[in-house]
Amino acid sequence: MTIRPYKPSDSHAVWELHNLALQNTGAHLGNGGWDADLKDIPVVYEQNQGCFLVGVLDGRIVAMGGVKRTDPNRAEIKRMRVHPDFQRRGYGTELLKALESEAMRLGYQVLHLETTTLQTGAQKLYEKQGYRIVRKGEVAGLKTLLYEKKLTMPDLS
Repeated sequence: MTIRPYKPSDSHAVWELHNLALQNTGAHLGNGGWDADLKDIPVVYEQNQGCFLVGVLDGRIVAMGGVKRTDPNRAEIKRMRVHPDFQRRGYGTELLKALESEAMRLGYQVLHLETTTLQTGAQKLYEKQGYRIVRKGEVAGLKTLLYEKKLTMPDLS
């Protein structure tokens, strides 16, 4: 899989992947205002000190995710998705590490994210990569877990 920045021509594939991945977990609430960020990725992510990356395999977008600024030191991992046919191959880990690298490059010290309790694969991925549950919540009747991770620069010695 090759990871690259989002391009406007990716919009349809990103929208399709978003819906498919959520439907596959049972966490899809239907489309609504909560999806508005995906309708204007350049403004919401890239022009707001963040980024949005896609993972491409054989010309097809199979993974996606963004880093969205929440304050000068913190950013949120958003819209992490891997196509159901390509899960459990390490693509989610690869994409998450790329997003973390971009967040560090952008100067963020802490990343946070939210996932539903239905998304057990996502929970395992985040916990394996050092994210810790800091709070539990609920969104539109779905139980959620809020995770956080402090970013550290790699030891180059």
